[in-house]
Amino acid sequence: MIQTALHSNLIGARRRVWLGALALAWGMTGALAAPPAGAQGLPDFTELVEKVGPAVVGIRTTERAKAGRGGGSEMDDDMLEFFRRFGIPIPNQRPSPSPSPSPSPRSPQQPSPNPAPDGEPQTRGVGSGFILSADGYVMTNAHVVDGADEVIVTLTDSREFKAKIIGADKRSDVALVKIDAAGLPAVRLGDVSKLKVGEWVIAIGSPFGLESTVTAGIVSAKSRDTGDLVKLIQTDVAINPGNSGGPLINMRGEVVGINSQIYSRSGGYMGISFAIPIDEATRVSESLRTNGRVIRGRIGVAIGPVTKEVAESIGLGKPIGAVVSNVEAGGPAEKAGVEAGDIITKVDGRAVEKSSDLPRMVGIVKPGTKTVLQIFRRGAYRDVSVTVVEFDADRAASAAGRDAAKPPAAAPSMLGLTVADLTDAQRRDLKVKNGVRVEAVDGAAAKAGVREGDVLLSIDNTEVASVKQFDAAVAKLDKAKAVTVLVRRGDVVNFLIIRPVR
Repeated sequence: MIQTALHSNLIGARRRVWLGALALAWGMTGALAAPPAGAQGLPDFTELVEKVGPAVVGIRTTERAKAGRGGGSEMDDDMLEFFRRFGIPIPNQRPSPSPSPSPSPRSPQQPSPNPAPDGEPQTRGVGSGFILSADGYVMTNAHVVDGADEVIVTLTDSREFKAKIIGADKRSDVALVKIDAAGLPAVRLGDVSKLKVGEWVIAIGSPFGLESTVTAGIVSAKSRDTGDLVKLIQTDVAINPGNSGGPLINMRGEVVGINSQIYSRSGGYMGISFAIPIDEATRVSESLRTNGRVIRGRIGVAIGPVTKEVAESIGLGKPIGAVVSNVEAGGPAEKAGVEAGDIITKVDGRAVEKSSDLPRMVGIVKPGTKTVLQIFRRGAYRDVSVTVVEFDADRAASAAGRDAAKPPAAAPSMLGLTVADLTDAQRRDLKVKNGVRVEAVDGAAAKAGVREGDVLLSIDNTEVASVKQFDAAVAKLDKAKAVTVLVRRGDVVNFLIIRPVR
């Protein structure tokens, strides 16, 4: 009996150990399978698409076929198979704009199909858009409707309307068209200032002609400077040809941008896309609706960036503002006293952080308005009042020539420069009050990029009007330190840093 009891107790102990181990293993498995504390699932976009989708339209443009236009397809076999499989007309792939040395943003517009006989309408391209108001105003990209003889808008219920182009602005890539309809579903516009990097957004459009296609991603960056007039929203939402002009939508169902460009080596989506902020687009569309065009301001200067080295060497401190490389003769800036070599740091009290900010800041000023520029010149700040005039894309500063007569040149300086006084005729032609002409260059100056024929305007913030002043300024220099010179070459003025030869 005692032996049997001991045996039973041993079996019970083993069973309890086994059950405990099983429970521990189950608990560990459950813990591994459970999501970490605070983790959230992926968002559900279904209600969002149902809400906004009906206000998104497809846009098809046509143009009359012109004599001599070639056909043929330049697509690869995989893309051709894609179009055949889905029953989509095979487009005639047009070459993309030539990229800069590194890949550049491109407009993802659906290419046109094979050409029709001369004089017959042919589909030129396919894009997207969205309805702004119930009475038929539709926003899209300017490049979608550019050059079109006819614009056809297709709603999600398959109704088609011929649209009238109210206006298109190539600089911002925004266009406004109107269809003759009423009671249409319209989008709600969002506040771009509240948009945050990392938040979810979706795009709805017609990539490759596939209507009402939804793609999703996150905001990758805001205010991305691509060198265009408008700073763009960067996302990783899939954007392809045909998405151009479609809306970028936040999780509240508000349009925050117009999908406009992609960053690509191939012409197709590679994980980076750009959208025009809706606040900028709205400002442009309102101007198009009122005036049929966008009225922008200008002050008549050519500008360039300020580098860190230049900023430190001239006493600016940090690389902010825009350096004036040329002042248009008779333009607003010249009349206000702005000079080549000035650095514009503020416009009406608002800081110019980068040179690309200046055209945007001046562009929104109504022509005829006086605006105050803060400029940095030869180590000191000053304010000048400029009357903004209307921007004219065809206007350009006139080129300046040089007189062939050459005054006697000075002896080479320690900088490796031989300079000569400018003649009165040269000053008139170049429209400069001061400066000396570089007759020969060697050593440190040559390494810095100074060339024969350049006009040297200042040395370390000291204005140079003659060879005598040049020699005096050079005599005061510390031979062990770098020297900043302001140089004019043709119509362009720029800072160069001459470092001592070691």
